[in-house]
Amino acid sequence: MANHLTNKAQEVVKEDYDKAKALLSEAAKSGTYLYPIKGIVYFFTHPELWKPLRSIIVPYITLYSGVLGSMFFFTYLPQLTVMAFVNGPLAVVTTALLILNESSTITGLLSKNNLLREAILDTFDGTLVARSCSTVVAEGRELKPRGDAIQRLGRALKKPLRKFSLTEIIRYFMYLPLNFIPVIGTAAFILLRGRSRGEAVHERYFQLKGWSASRKHQWLKEHRAPYTGFGTVATVLEMIPLASVLFSFTNTVGAALWAADIEAKEIKMAGSTAPELREAAKQAE
Repeated sequence: MANHLTNKAQEVVKEDYDKAKALLSEAAKSGTYLYPIKGIVYFFTHPELWKPLRSIIVPYITLYSGVLGSMFFFTYLPQLTVMAFVNGPLAVVTTALLILNESSTITGLLSKNNLLREAILDTFDGTLVARSCSTVVAEGRELKPRGDAIQRLGRALKKPLRKFSLTEIIRYFMYLPLNFIPVIGTAAFILLRGRSRGEAVHERYFQLKGWSASRKHQWLKEHRAPYTGFGTVATVLEMIPLASVLFSFTNTVGAALWAADIEAKEIKMAGSTAPELREAAKQAE
């Protein structure tokens, strides 16, 4: 009986490993993992996109400081006790780093409901405008005729429905113990977080395009690997303490750049198909 359970467990682990390996291989081939890096470059070379970040930086730091202080006060000793069994004398340092990461994540989850929501929205829409996708943005907000990409943004007619909730925080802490497993556990934690993160990056784009829930679900299912690739790199960047808020914005820029490329590809395909349809119509006549 014991041998049967052991063999079954090994089969399950191998199956999950093979699936994860195939997913990562497909994600690597898609190249979407590069978009968060492209977002960093594009953000720093387009100063007009800094405005939304500047508008929230002071209240964000205030919130982060409060969360960080509370986490050290209430959770440092309990987590140190657990980490001591895993990391020995290094637990003093690793626990501090873990709390920095936890505080950064919790602050991000809390602030994206209110504090960051409008700023992230403006950054995504502004990047699309900068990439000549004004027609798409106009489906969800008013646009002014003049100004830079951010100055042209008027009143939002549609706002993203997705919000971070308590469920996101619970899921984060459910996955957190995986980090106690050296290397493999941390990789699994990042991959799980990355897959969830990736599914949300184009929520605004889907809304602007007017896609139904079923169409979004089908699209994400068909492109699971590319979104996991993007989400994994974005997650790693947003795990960096203190800098996480900056990378939230650069990742948003990267997601908008990807959306702009999807839009350009769609227009190109439509343009190449139109002559074929016209020729078919002539022949039918």
